[in-house]
Amino acid sequence: MWRFPTLAAVVVVATGLLPWDETAEVTRRMAPILLFLVAITVLAELAEVAMVFDIAAREAAHLARGRTPVLFLLVAGLATITTILLGLDTTAVLLTPVVLSLASQLNLSPLPFAMVTVWLANTASLLLPVSNLTNLLAMRRLHLTPHEFFTHMWLPTIVSVVLTVVVLGLRYHRDLRGIYEVPHHPGIADRPLFVLTTLACLGLVPAILLGGDPTVVVTVAAAGLVVVFAVRRRAALRLGLVPWQLTLFVLGLALVVAAVLRHGGDRVIASITGTGDGLGALLHIAGVGAVLSNLINNLPAYLVVEPDAAEGGPSRLLALLVGTNTGPLVLLWGSLATLLWRERCKARDVEVSAWHFASMGLIGVPIVLVATTAALSLS
Repeated sequence: MWRFPTLAAVVVVATGLLPWDETAEVTRRMAPILLFLVAITVLAELAEVAMVFDIAAREAAHLARGRTPVLFLLVAGLATITTILLGLDTTAVLLTPVVLSLASQLNLSPLPFAMVTVWLANTASLLLPVSNLTNLLAMRRLHLTPHEFFTHMWLPTIVSVVLTVVVLGLRYHRDLRGIYEVPHHPGIADRPLFVLTTLACLGLVPAILLGGDPTVVVTVAAAGLVVVFAVRRRAALRLGLVPWQLTLFVLGLALVVAAVLRHGGDRVIASITGTGDGLGALLHIAGVGAVLSNLINNLPAYLVVEPDAAEGGPSRLLALLVGTNTGPLVLLWGSLATLLWRERCKARDVEVSAWHFASMGLIGVPIVLVATTAALSLS
């Protein structure tokens, strides 16, 4: 999975399908995105070591007081916050095992908790530039400040998250009946480390909304946390924290997409995305983004459609974001986060079949997509 885009990128560059000057331009554009990816991954991994996710999940179980539907809502809130602050991949990779472990300890069906986690990893990723790599790309393409991006996306995010919870809650309401034995308050092995790590994560929002460049803010937070860990838990610092494979994967995708667009792909895309910025046109391009995301994965889908969408104005590009962020929930390869989530589910012996996943997506995605796009047209 990781190697194919990287090898394909080597081929398109080596054969001249993508000239050196365009390769350099794509790499230059992607450089701050890749730095952000490395920094947010390091920050999230260290947050896991500091037990931020474990403590939050156990506290949710305590606050729910044995009521399973309330725990479902609190887990949904935790998944939403994690996605907004640390990105959808963090929710898929780091929060999923914690939630599944909690469900097992409480003798609850893991399926509703697994599904709400992966859905919100995608549908809650619209609010901030740090929530999804596609957001960061769109913000820079449109030359928006983080605050301007937030202003456009706060209402769509609320609609998307609320509908996700409602749709999944109704679907799994039978699994969410009953009560469980309330666990004890979670213990914190290293309270100063836990507090400092939590503050580093929570501090991203005000720092970004006050005008800080997302890449700079996240890099500074990650670097500061590395210093804290060097003092309090040096053994946790290792080269494996840096996501080299994922970084090359993302750069490889960008180079391959640039080559595809250069050799006629742009004309094909222009023929299917339509024109205009009315609600119908926004629904059209959001739908294109969703369908392509399920077929070829959401990041290349965004990169392929972005140039054409950007020419039509900010609302069209933001509608594309709605499609690529909330739409890839029908096929399991629709987003990298979903693929990573399924690996974590398998590791915990929780099997979610492709058919079950698709049947839920075919019902829920159109509802969320249409309503969220309508909310975008209002914002």
